[in-house]
Amino acid sequence: MSELHAMMARYVVPGRVAWIGLRPMRRADMVEVEAVRVTGAGPEGDHGRPGKRALTLMQAEHLGAIGAFLDRDPVLPAQMRRNVVVAGLNLAALKGREVVLGSTVVRLTTMCAPCSRMEETFGHGGYAAVRGHGGWCAEIVQEGVIMRGDLVRPVD
Repeated sequence: MSELHAMMARYVVPGRVAWIGLRPMRRADMVEVEAVRVTGAGPEGDHGRPGKRALTLMQAEHLGAIGAFLDRDPVLPAQMRRNVVVAGLNLAALKGREVVLGSTVVRLTTMCAPCSRMEETFGHGGYAAVRGHGGWCAEIVQEGVIMRGDLVRPVD
């Protein structure tokens, strides 16, 4: 393994699941939950799609950044419409890698690009504020359960 690859594989401490939400249907309000069972198609009770976008994640640290770009307090996790908010671990550093959340294993596949709903939610400039901070999509590698407070770490 090259020194660059070795540095890219390192992390200081595991992250943790800070928030979990489900989208019961398109454009419906998010439902915050303490735990969710994740199947190959994604979180049970979520209208998302199977495949490389079965689960959506974002970093808690980006909620404040988005709020700052909007000249306001941190935005709320439900406003971002992602399934899992992770604190303490840089998800961007894990692109393409398998990640353990509770008893579930996912592979981070691609960034979640913002949609026009960000303008509806946050007003003028909402789309631009979320760009680069909207989180990650993931495919399910191993079904399981994710609970708030679970550790989040890359598969070694």
